[in-house]
Amino acid sequence: MPKRVLTGRVTSDKMDKTVTVSVDRRIMHPLYKKFIRRSKKYAAHDEANTCQIGDSVRIEECRPISKRKTWLVVERNGHPMAPGQAKPAAQAAQA
Repeated sequence: MPKRVLTGRVTSDKMDKTVTVSVDRRIMHPLYKKFIRRSKKYAAHDEANTCQIGDSVRIEECRPISKRKTWLVVERNGHPMAPGQAKPAAQAAQA
């Protein structure tokens, strides 16, 4: 069975190696036929702590990492995430 992939925006990056991603979807009201926006928040694993608030990310379903975290960030702002990728701006500021 293929893994589910969702696209959303990072709403919180305060946790270590974890980001909160808000995923929006549009559904049609069964009676009034108006499109309604529904959103859900997912906790996703960000190994290198590179994601920041407002980033557009793609998350993929994975094995449970913790009680709430079963998603993995695979793409950030259209660029694939490499394992062990570090923040380029933070590395430049420290050097």
